[in-house]
Amino acid sequence: MNVVSRAIRQIDRIGGTEQEPSDLLPLWLCNPSTGARIAQAAATDLVEVERAIAIADEVHSSGIWSGLAIDERSTYLMRVADLLDPYAEDVAAAEAIGSGVVISVTELFAGALAGSFRQAVELIADGWWHTNLSEDGRCIELLRLPWGPVVVLVPWNAPAAIAAKKIAFALAAGAPVILKPPERAPFGCNFLADAICAARLPRGVFQMVHGGVDVGQLLTTDPRIRAVSFTGSVHTGRSIARAGAEDFKALQLELGGNNPVVVRADADIEETARALAEGIVKLNGQWCEGPGKIFVPRTRHDEFVQALQAHLQKYVIGAHDDPSAQIGPLAHEAHRNRLNDQVQRMVNLGALVVMGGVEPDLDGWFWAPRVVVGAEPADCMDELFGPVVTVHPVDSDSEAVALANDSPYGLAGYVFGADIKAAMSVGRDMRFGEVKVNGTSILDLSPSSVQSFWRSSGLGGHGDRDTIRFFCGTQIVGVDKAGLPI
Repeated sequence: MNVVSRAIRQIDRIGGTEQEPSDLLPLWLCNPSTGARIAQAAATDLVEVERAIAIADEVHSSGIWSGLAIDERSTYLMRVADLLDPYAEDVAAAEAIGSGVVISVTELFAGALAGSFRQAVELIADGWWHTNLSEDGRCIELLRLPWGPVVVLVPWNAPAAIAAKKIAFALAAGAPVILKPPERAPFGCNFLADAICAARLPRGVFQMVHGGVDVGQLLTTDPRIRAVSFTGSVHTGRSIARAGAEDFKALQLELGGNNPVVVRADADIEETARALAEGIVKLNGQWCEGPGKIFVPRTRHDEFVQALQAHLQKYVIGAHDDPSAQIGPLAHEAHRNRLNDQVQRMVNLGALVVMGGVEPDLDGWFWAPRVVVGAEPADCMDELFGPVVTVHPVDSDSEAVALANDSPYGLAGYVFGADIKAAMSVGRDMRFGEVKVNGTSILDLSPSSVQSFWRSSGLGGHGDRDTIRFFCGTQIVGVDKAGLPI
């Protein structure tokens, strides 16, 4: 069996059993490097989805998982981690097919899945779940308890990696989990589910269903689901927020953002262009915290654009499974068409496109990096989600910050400059959840990072402690103080 055929799997996991979804979506999943159809997207029958919800509710009510001692829960999670390691090759191949991201990058993500479960075990080992607040001889306890059944919804750009962390932390918190992989890229999550199910958690603690909007709506509107963790588009996030408002579910919504970059006058242009080119092409530009809207001193605008173009042209564009390729195709044809339309709209308003590479002579969804210049900042508000940025001249840091903050989003930002103290000051003035200085890495700044999702970029935040807290509510139980006047 070749790598592609091994990767093409869509299997439901409901109540401890595996079964093929009975329905199909009007959506073909294609090889992003050739355009060839490889499978039709599957969907779980809504009756089966409802059954999965009922099982999750039963699991939560019974306490079969939340009632386990931390050591026992940790043993299961470590077993999942150990079982995940051998799946790395299959997960990498599946994720590359689903997203178009080159195999050398998806191998890094796939190799880190087990680490999310080991990390979750570390977080629950410190007694955080129970705090003794007793005083004056009165017993008082602060408890952190799972809200109830959790739904995890992940995007198509790195679904297995994102799902692994959310699932690991939710399970560590004591919550039963239902995962719905993205309908456009379900394959990697199926290998993740294989490992979780092989660990033989109690029946129904982890379940997985497939599908599109109908399945998502049922999962997010059912009152038995008490928390929804979603990473994806602003449009879908708004729909989930409306659904969750009906019964006040706990919501963690990491949405999009057109992330601004402030290049200060003292920045090393060559090094700044190199770092930004690296950020632009990461995951083929398909990552929500990628650089998007760059503000450069007017006197250095042309120099910067030329340097950025030169660095972008150095990257090798090729098939997703080509180990020598550094940029792969976009995930699917509709996404490529949308990007073309967005760039053409800016051109129609007077912008110019500077190409940062040449697309290979292949039939897939290839889209070379590009830089858009001459566009008005007000015409560049929407997230692009591809290997493309807009560049805008400014006359001061204060103007750049004002334009950066004039955004409906607030996910991430960047500052480049030689004077670190001044660059940090600019970063503090930007109203975004994470602002990186002189770099565009995809990883958190610190193991203790906390990042809120500002404005239309979502609800809640991420960071290890914040994520595990999200799945829990707090309860205080104790003996009341006698003799109080009111």
